[in-house]
Amino acid sequence: MHHGGDGGGGAIRVLNVAEKPSVAKSVAEILSRPSGGMRSREGRSRYNRVFEFDYSIGGRACHMLVTSVTGHLMELEFDDRFRRWHSCDPADLFHAPVRKSVPQDKQDIKRTLEEEARKCQWLVLWLDCDREGENIAYEVIDICAGANSRLNIWRARFSALIDREIHEAVQHLDRPNKLFADAVDARQEIDLRIGASFTRFQTMLLKDAFVLDDTGDDRNIVLSYGPCQFPTLGFIVERFWEIQAHEPEEFWTINCSHTSDEGTATFGWMRGHLFDYSSAVVIYEMCVEEPMATVQNVRNQEKLKYPPYPLSTIELQKRASRYFRMSSEHTMKVAEELYQAGFISYPRTETDNFSQNTDLHSIVHEQVAHPNWGTYAQRLLDPETRLWRNPSNGGHDDKAHPPIHPTKFSAGETNWTDNHKKLYELVVRHFLACCSQPAVGAETTVEIDIAGEQFNASGRVKNYLDVYRFDSWGGTLLPTYIIGQQAGIGTDATMHDHIKKLLDRCYATKDTNTRFSPTNLGEALVMGYDEMGYELWKPYLRSMMEADMKSVSIGTKSKSEVLENCLQQMKACFLDARANKVKLFDAMGTFFARSSRPVNETQNSIETVRPCAACNESEMVLKQRPCRNVVWLPRSLSEAAVTDQVCPTCAPGPVYKIQFKFRRRDIPPNFDVDHLGCIGGCDDVLKELMEISRFGSHSQTATPARNQSQTASAVRQGSSRQDLHTSFRPAGQFINGQTPVVNPQGFRSTHTQSSGNASDDVENSVPRGRGGRGRGGRSSSRQSSASASAGRRGGTQGRGRRGRGRNNADGMMFVAATGEPVHGSCFTCGDPTHFANVCPNRGR
Repeated sequence: MHHGGDGGGGAIRVLNVAEKPSVAKSVAEILSRPSGGMRSREGRSRYNRVFEFDYSIGGRACHMLVTSVTGHLMELEFDDRFRRWHSCDPADLFHAPVRKSVPQDKQDIKRTLEEEARKCQWLVLWLDCDREGENIAYEVIDICAGANSRLNIWRARFSALIDREIHEAVQHLDRPNKLFADAVDARQEIDLRIGASFTRFQTMLLKDAFVLDDTGDDRNIVLSYGPCQFPTLGFIVERFWEIQAHEPEEFWTINCSHTSDEGTATFGWMRGHLFDYSSAVVIYEMCVEEPMATVQNVRNQEKLKYPPYPLSTIELQKRASRYFRMSSEHTMKVAEELYQAGFISYPRTETDNFSQNTDLHSIVHEQVAHPNWGTYAQRLLDPETRLWRNPSNGGHDDKAHPPIHPTKFSAGETNWTDNHKKLYELVVRHFLACCSQPAVGAETTVEIDIAGEQFNASGRVKNYLDVYRFDSWGGTLLPTYIIGQQAGIGTDATMHDHIKKLLDRCYATKDTNTRFSPTNLGEALVMGYDEMGYELWKPYLRSMMEADMKSVSIGTKSKSEVLENCLQQMKACFLDARANKVKLFDAMGTFFARSSRPVNETQNSIETVRPCAACNESEMVLKQRPCRNVVWLPRSLSEAAVTDQVCPTCAPGPVYKIQFKFRRRDIPPNFDVDHLGCIGGCDDVLKELMEISRFGSHSQTATPARNQSQTASAVRQGSSRQDLHTSFRPAGQFINGQTPVVNPQGFRSTHTQSSGNASDDVENSVPRGRGGRGRGGRSSSRQSSASASAGRRGGTQGRGRRGRGRNNADGMMFVAATGEPVHGSCFTCGDPTHFANVCPNRGR
């Protein structure tokens, strides 16, 4: 460290600036202890005090002044003429002038820095040692150097507020890193421009067009867009869509359990499960008729369970959520408080491997006195136990901070909440586990045979995870078995910040089990951009931006280069999105009623076809892509337009007829290409064309046999059997956001994406609530510990029709998911209306 240019041989006046008042106080207390005299006085801001004491840096006498800021000192804003929402076209915000300035509420802190800087020769920056901290450091430099251009500017780098680290940092001062600060500047400017432009665009477009608040008080609603927040919302919506799209399929399995003096072992069927009920029942009855179980094989093998990698921020948040149900936001708040009090290292780190220079044994030694894990820490340090193992390398290093680890012993402070205790314990136990040998377990696998059917069970005999109580080996303790042993079976019955923003802005909700679901507003926005073909709600854009920020921070790209490229791309995307704003209108119209307020933006016309047959409340409209409740029309369709003619027979009405135009090459010669039709269920021509399209399309591929349950699962729902028409699976589908149903016209429900060559569809413009599936369960009269059980990934009724297609007594046909009718009759009584497994004559 070069100390030149400080003028004179007297004590150097050093202004030290920390990121928070609590950090300034901790640094001052640690550094002032050798001299024993620390004075404290108020600065211009009553919350940011100034601490004074004498100290020696590199052998030079110094008079230290320690004060603080409170996070960022400056804000990036547009020039005044662009600040008002209606002052400019939102597209202008991609190149409008921006400036960094100190907001009014931080002017007192600025004055303190200016006054103290004028009296000092050195400026030492104690901001957090990450890119954000470096950016704040340069804000402090701007203020202080503006008041005193002769300042010698230094950077203190530290990861924990403990004596050793703080003294080490001040004796090995460095220079601040401008590249790190530039990377944050670029991110701030990109976020501001993208966020402001899209937020203004979608708010001004949609707020007055729809009723977003049932109370009618939605004038102040802001439909915010953030480059980080929106991909987080995308994760929630995408997962929600996956759950909605899940097609339940019934399956059957046979379970076997054996109880002895040593305990109970549960054996799993080595076939896994069967999708054919009759086959499963036949095998089950074979097992019941020949109930002797014979042990065929017993395997013992040693298994290792390796300790976790050192703790990074993301892993800390995941584990605190899993073990303690703490939100990411609260986890970081508690961790920050533990860090500022000196008990753990800096909690914002991507690093999951320790440097070779870290004295791991000293950290473990500090925990020996703890009443709960002290004994384990002592064993860890004892060479004779051979328990020590250097932590594994997780492969990530942010070059700024080590993994999160304990920095000071505590048996629990008086001011700690339960969450402080839990998080400190997690950090300590995780660190001790990292430094340990893998847990060793002996796993036993037992295979048995019943009537030719194979079953197996596995479990542990012994293991240890003495210190890391949050993890477990899993499995159960097995009784002892020997090959050839036999037993008869009885008849027992054995049937972080982005997330917070999403919640604050009503884009998502969180239930008591910390499961997230999108609100209608969140889903509508994601759906709208997805319909445009943009992946603004995907993480890829943010990922590319972060890669660019990394390039700026290491000097391979300039700040101006990254800004120019990113903003050019995003402006083009914005202009295209605005040109396709009708997609956002459509998506919002799927969830919200139109308002009667005047809207400046041009609104698209909506042509109502009929009331929704699924909810009997919403209107269905003609569109080209499906959203929620939808009837897909035939693939052979080329054009469709709603007319003002009302069908005289279909109910609930009115049901407006549609003028269809079909492609000649895709329909039989005896059909007209022009057809005025009704989707209400009375139109035999339309139904025939849909059936032809479904069964005869050259693009149709067969579905594997085990998935042939889809049609029958739909038939089980909704209308009674006598109300159903032919239950084919049409080229288009009726999509409902709540539960799969078949409407009275035989259009099947599912939740899948539109196929590439589907033309138009009719969809529900305002879907209602999303209740649970509410489907009945199935019970068995068999009372046996070797039992057939239904796997309920959805409903479990109507098993006789699962995966089959047939005509019932009312002339209805059931078809397989491949679209092929399945013919046959009950092999017990010959009746063509049911199968043997539901035959009323069965067993007579």
